Amino acid sequence: MDGPCLFVLLLLTATALADGAQTGGGKGEAAFVGVNIGTDVSDVLSPSDLVSLLQRQKITQVRLYDVDKDILKALARTSIQVMVGVPNNQLLAIAQSNATAAAWVQRNVAAHLPDTDIIAIAVGDEVLTSLPSAAPLLLPAIKSIHSALVSAALDSKVYVSTPHSADIIVDPFPPSQAFFNQSFNSVLLPLLQFLRQTGAPLMMNLYPYYVFMQNKGVVPIDNALFRPLTPAKEEVDPNTLLHYLNVYDAMIDAAYFSMENVNVTDVVVMVTESGWPGKGDSEEPYATIDNADTYNSNLIKHVLDRSGTPKHPEITSSVYIYELFNEDLRPLPVSEMNWGLFYGNGTPVYLLHVSGTGVFMANDTTNRTFCVAVEDADKKMLQAALDWACGPGHTNCTEIQPGEVCYDPNNVKSHASYAFDSYYQKEGKVGGSCDFNGVATVTTTDPSHASCIFPGSTKISNVTRAGNGTSTNNQGCRTNRGDEQGFKISIICFILTCFFWPWEVARFAARLS
Repeated sequence: MDGPCLFVLLLLTATALADGAQTGGGKGEAAFVGVNIGTDVSDVLSPSDLVSLLQRQKITQVRLYDVDKDILKALARTSIQVMVGVPNNQLLAIAQSNATAAAWVQRNVAAHLPDTDIIAIAVGDEVLTSLPSAAPLLLPAIKSIHSALVSAALDSKVYVSTPHSADIIVDPFPPSQAFFNQSFNSVLLPLLQFLRQTGAPLMMNLYPYYVFMQNKGVVPIDNALFRPLTPAKEEVDPNTLLHYLNVYDAMIDAAYFSMENVNVTDVVVMVTESGWPGKGDSEEPYATIDNADTYNSNLIKHVLDRSGTPKHPEITSSVYIYELFNEDLRPLPVSEMNWGLFYGNGTPVYLLHVSGTGVFMANDTTNRTFCVAVEDADKKMLQAALDWACGPGHTNCTEIQPGEVCYDPNNVKSHASYAFDSYYQKEGKVGGSCDFNGVATVTTTDPSHASCIFPGSTKISNVTRAGNGTSTNNQGCRTNRGDEQGFKISIICFILTCFFWPWEVARFAARLS
């Protein structure tokens, strides 16, 4: 066999056999994706219906902000693992009294074990940044809860930590220069020593959405949404030369570098909140269903791929998605009410695209994505990109010719969207195939309309054409046949590609690397 062909086959084999790297949940668990469950919902499911929803979605990790006894009872004997929380308004009582802490643990943890699998306690939430006056109470409260667990012989079963806002970190990019806000050191440094001693994770609430919104024009939205990037859009840490393909990994590594700067290298980062709002007011135009779907779908796949971060490829942080339900009773802005994957009654806000991750959150397994023109893109740039796609890009642009089904609406944006998606699907949706100098973007919304069916769609056109059962139409070796003959055609095309177009193989191999 030709050298490039053999190389590709070996590379594919190695990729298929590669196992997941070391992972980091709490106390040495494998990395997981869980969900936060808030209850500021007007039309909320009953606890038993909530558990049924979790089981249908194969969700095995949940975080409760408070202790809801009815939910904990409903979770009994389900194998769903639970993190419970001590609200900020209870820190004072628990910090000042070991007896109060012991009573809290007995009432809210011990009373439900072992039937309900409680594995962690989050003491407070973003205390240092949202309630700085209570900062001196944080570590005493954590230690009181831990002491109560020790007394109840539960400390090997249940770990204790506290979630922090990303705002405790100064200069988060490049990650290598990040460090903790020194005004918090009196709490953070002894807290990190406690986490080392007990094997608990540093809990961080990380939101690339806010990083993007606060740095528009500096942070490309593709970096925030885990979209495939061209090399030019990758962020490079100048001190370490590590390449960052997404904001999320950079935020995690900023936490690791911050710990390293205070000589802590053996505490794992756990992401206790991350998500993207599906709706916002006029000042939050990027809070959309499309972006929320893209972010959360890609986050799930990213974590379950267990590829770690550039600094720690051997460690993948567990994450709890914020959040399970839209909390419609939360105060303005509008986005505060629209972070959920589901409405309170259990119907999905949108369908996640998470094929390849097993059955987790498998309410949609199509993994359909499309490439379309960016809203308000420059028309001259769109025309230039359209000309390239239908020319040097060897894209099938037949359907946007006069008289064809996708000719109308007859404008450059509509035609460019069809051509962009045709190229994107032809190229296997790989990184960089939906960019076109910044005038194209990936969407999970099918742009097909009327009889115009986009290449990435599974819809069926009501227009019948002669001779379109198996066609190349400038799309290279492509067949719509699923039978043995179609398989043979695919094999012949692969052999021809290997022997007569080795540059294609080299380009394919470069994408895998």
